[in-house]
Amino acid sequence: MSLDFDSARLHNPNLTEDHEAWRSQLRKFLDTEVAPYFDDWDEAGKIPDEMWKKAADIGLLQLGYPEEYGGISEGIDLYHGQIVNEELGRIGSAGGIASTLLVHGIGLPPVVNFSQEHIKQDVVPKVLSGEKRISLGITEPGGGSDVANIKTTARREGDYYIVNGSKTFISGGMGADWISTAVRTGDEGPMGVSMLLVPTHLEGVSRTPLDRKQGWWCSDTATIYYDNVKVPADHLIGEEGHGFLVIMNNFNSERMAMIVNMEACARCCLDEAVSWAKDRMTFGKPLSKHQVIRHKISEMKQRINATQAYIQFVTRELMEGRGDFGDIALLKVQASETMEFCAKEASQILGGASYLRGCKTERIYREVRVNAIGGGSEEIMRDLASRQYQL
Repeated sequence: MSLDFDSARLHNPNLTEDHEAWRSQLRKFLDTEVAPYFDDWDEAGKIPDEMWKKAADIGLLQLGYPEEYGGISEGIDLYHGQIVNEELGRIGSAGGIASTLLVHGIGLPPVVNFSQEHIKQDVVPKVLSGEKRISLGITEPGGGSDVANIKTTARREGDYYIVNGSKTFISGGMGADWISTAVRTGDEGPMGVSMLLVPTHLEGVSRTPLDRKQGWWCSDTATIYYDNVKVPADHLIGEEGHGFLVIMNNFNSERMAMIVNMEACARCCLDEAVSWAKDRMTFGKPLSKHQVIRHKISEMKQRINATQAYIQFVTRELMEGRGDFGDIALLKVQASETMEFCAKEASQILGGASYLRGCKTERIYREVRVNAIGGGSEEIMRDLASRQYQL
């Protein structure tokens, strides 16, 4: 058994020397600046503020964004971003890191793709440099995946929108300087939804932390309240009534990021389980020599292989402009089920060691449910995929 995190990755002929150079640079950063402190950050429930500047210094925050706003886009493709999520999984999931440090990955694209130019010039460079932060506000206390029924309202009054309502489970919400917020500007249904960039310093914005979480302990998660908040009308993202399209445009990239990270987390569990099984002695022989353990490891690798192959297929389709929302939805289900299966089986192999802090499998197991629910639950994803058949 010679499996480890890297050898358990299927060969991808599309990865170049540039991709692997980025992996090497990022791995060094994570191994020196994140992995040694991650458990302490989890216990503290917070990532140090200086991490945003450190992440910007290696190009992590800027990856894939237009260069005119301080981004790094030349020669960058989907694989560079996937390497980020793979490497975060390698150190033990680090979902709490990604959901806060990299939450601009879901909060900023609506601004980059749909806002007025002067808003882009003001917001994007500050976020990419680590000076300011932005989050995405979609989920509400009364509903999550049912985006078409957003209740938070934005009423136009002259040069302002008056915003009332609340958002919850907002990643990066407590530290955000702006929140790309879904609001209702019209009648019921998707055509009444708009997107609005809300500066959090405005009067009437308040927030409370959600710090009693099953996983992602170091993540900054919040409930946001809007009480007659006057937001300048030029902060509208896209056109009024087109917010649903803005939101849907964001979902595929968010789900793909989660998918790649979940597969890497499954691989991390496999790596830890194999290492333990080779060293642990039971009944006079290594744990790895027991057939029942070998079968567990084999099935973990089988499911990981299938998920990796599906990821490669969907990624190739996306890069060639043939991305299918149904495949992305089903791939998310497969990735979360693979992550859960591997976390469970690795925990069984590790035994009591997997029940103690500091074990990667223990942390990953804590993060299974947020991955299976966030970005669209397994049930919603299956239903979404079935709509292709007009059922």
